[in-house]
This record gives sequence, structure tokens and C-alpha cells, in this order.
Amino acid sequence: MNEVIDKAKQRSQEQNLPYSGAVTPEEAYLLLQTDHSVILLDVRTNAERDWVGRVNIQEEQHKAVQWSLYPSGTPNPDFLAQLQSAVVDKNATILFLCRSGVRSRHGAKLATENGYTACFDILQGFEGDKDAHGHRKTVGGWCSADLPWLGA
Repeated sequence: MNEVIDKAKQRSQEQNLPYSGAVTPEEAYLLLQTDHSVILLDVRTNAERDWVGRVNIQEEQHKAVQWSLYPSGTPNPDFLAQLQSAVVDKNATILFLCRSGVRSRHGAKLATENGYTACFDILQGFEGDKDAHGHRKTVGGWCSADLPWLGA
């Protein structure tokens, strides 16, 4: 586990990230499997989790706080308060996940700015980038890595 965290922190230094680091989906899953105190925070909308799918990990490790609201796409004004309710321990290791790795970076940055000490972005997100046909889940991301998930 320390090796994964060290690699994630190295990425943070190399890319000058404003949070602890960045992990691949496979590294995120390894962290979740080896340390049951690690939290995955899904910042996608409730609609995305319901209609597109969600990670299949232990329920106590899976938290969800929307970065933006569906269907308007407007920022969630209660994101920080909801994060603080979902993850009380500001020293917990939190892995932020979104569709393709953009909203998760914003969430990790905001959490870090508000006292969370171990925030990591999951690179490529849940669905990854679009393929040549405009579809997701085949190029990068949690699904493409064939990690456990439920849904469409």
C-alpha cells in the first residue's frame, strides 16, 4: 500500500497537483482491497450512478456526494457540508471518482483546501475517455480496467 501512495504522491509533485496525489483505477482498487479504512468518494450525479453504473466495493468504503446537480449541471452548493457528513475524519484516505477525471480533481482540491489531508484523484474516472465511436467504458477508467462495477 505504501508503494501505491508513494507513487501517487510522486505524480502530485511532478504535476504540481493541489492535493495529495493521483492513482490509476487499478491502484485505487488495490488500496480499497488492502486497507478497509480507505474511502472512495463518487462525485458524479445520482443520475449517473443510477443510469450508468457504480463501483462494486464494500458499502462502508463507498460514499457519494454530487459535485454538480442533475439535470441543471450547476455546482452543488452543499458539496462541502455533504462531504463533511460523509467523511468525518479529515485524515482519512479519500479516493475521488467521477466520469472521466475532471470533477474528481475539483473535489480533491476543495477537500484539501478545507483540511482533508489525504485526497487522491482516480485518474480516468469511472468511464474513461470516449472511443472512436464516441462511447465510454472502453478507453481508460474503472470499467475498462475490468474492475467490479454494477449497472448499465
